[in-house]
Amino acid sequence: MTKKEQKKKKRKKKKRKKFKLPKIDLSHWKVTTPAGNGKKPQEVSPPEILNYATNKDLLPYMYNDSVRGAIVFYAYPSKATTANTKYSRSELREQMVPGKNNVNWTFKDGGIMKGKLAIDEISRDKNGKYHKVIIMQIHGRLTNEQRDLIGQKDNNAPPILKIYWQNGKVRVKTKVLKNLNATDEELLHEDAWGDDKGFTFKQKVGFKKFRLEVRVSEGKMTIVLNNNEFKTYENVHMRKWGIFENYFKAGNYFQSRDEGAFAKVRYYTLEVSH
Repeated sequence: MTKKEQKKKKRKKKKRKKFKLPKIDLSHWKVTTPAGNGKKPQEVSPPEILNYATNKDLLPYMYNDSVRGAIVFYAYPSKATTANTKYSRSELREQMVPGKNNVNWTFKDGGIMKGKLAIDEISRDKNGKYHKVIIMQIHGRLTNEQRDLIGQKDNNAPPILKIYWQNGKVRVKTKVLKNLNATDEELLHEDAWGDDKGFTFKQKVGFKKFRLEVRVSEGKMTIVLNNNEFKTYENVHMRKWGIFENYFKAGNYFQSRDEGAFAKVRYYTLEVSH
């Protein structure tokens, strides 16, 4: 092979390397985006979500960054929000059975979610502070029997875990039971649970790539940042939370209604196991 041919081969190899796809299996995730009519946002479940890269309706909100090998989730304050919230999202929701919301897991079943991600772009408020965005969640869910027992119109329960990107740092919020003597039926009501004070990891991630891991087992929840910092919750609140079913969420749940505000979150990898 001549030197000229060798150079040509090298150039070709370089070009090939530049095109990277994210390592994310979407067969057990549905996505909710800010698009949609009126209050109801757009939702795309498996198997349709597997073709997200060519879905024209999804493209503004969920698309490949093939230079970095990531999926970008884009959100802004739209009129289409989900029940019980004023904020819009481009966020994945775990579906243990593809296409179905009614098969979920308890803390006793356990689960692990791992992701490698970065904030791509995010707007600032009028004081020059970056807006907030939730990048991972564990959301509670009532079974149909629990829903009927307390006379609620849907299966919604509070989120036991919200992980924020806030001012370049990773912040964790969880729920605490207001009355430790609450009955099993009382536990099912959203107003039985309040917000804790929150916890902020020391490391500043800024706009760099970082790793997050969430581990759940009976009565226990651990969040790990970059395999280096750990926050564990192992208390009466976690044990009592065992009454709920749950599902993982990941992506971009944008926390602002400011005009012109937006966020883009890149996910390089995302995996869940139970």
